Amino acid sequence: MKKSILGLVAGAVLAMAGTAHAEKTRVGFAPEPYPPFWVADANGNWTGWEVEIIDAVCAEAKLDCERVPVAWEGIIPALLGGKIDMIMNSMRINDERRKVIDFSDKYYEVPTVVVAAKSAAVDTTPESMDGKVIGVQVSTGQQAYAEKNFAANASEIRGYNTQDEAYQDLAAGRIDVVIDGVVAMNEFLKSSSGECCESKGVLKRDPATLGEGYGVGLRKDEPDFKAKINEAIAAIRKNGTYDAITKKYFDFDIYGGD
Repeated sequence: MKKSILGLVAGAVLAMAGTAHAEKTRVGFAPEPYPPFWVADANGNWTGWEVEIIDAVCAEAKLDCERVPVAWEGIIPALLGGKIDMIMNSMRINDERRKVIDFSDKYYEVPTVVVAAKSAAVDTTPESMDGKVIGVQVSTGQQAYAEKNFAANASEIRGYNTQDEAYQDLAAGRIDVVIDGVVAMNEFLKSSSGECCESKGVLKRDPATLGEGYGVGLRKDEPDFKAKINEAIAAIRKNGTYDAITKKYFDFDIYGGD
């Protein structure tokens, strides 16, 4: 979700990277609707799959967690600066982010798809993107994938601060293609605006851009805390808590295999 990850951390207070946790463990998240992962009610209370998984991980690890809203473009600097203790907000594990932060084991992984108008002659190949305007959320694996594979063919790769903005422009015909995860895409297609469009196929797995799944973002100098989070993720997978939560929201595997 925004420019280069290294550029994002330029203003971080690196000297505070080793800051000890406060009494509460502060879980950073971007306050953006991302159903069914994050859904806000009229009072600003958040529910959803990822919210429940955060609660389950914290309970298993015996952590007193509070969710702290942080704009996505500032979420890594907030972690490095000691304002939050971990990021649990659908952050893809990839090598660029590993240069500045650490990650837990993945806690989910889903395919990435191409979405376009039903009448559009578009698929997952670069050639089908000739002259197209492609919408992606900035600083995401989808943006990196599009720039790597489609920039030579597309007329523009347009970045959006939120995925909702990209879908609104797709429905209005202001862009031709959106690249997104299958879960968010399914939510869009269930909506009235989603009647315009359909999935045009699943992109090939590319860990260099799309990452290795989604993990908890952590500071590099806290191996004991990382081990505690990994143990909690493994425990809720083993004891059935993970599957029980997932079945409430999805009818397909969201973990993506081992």
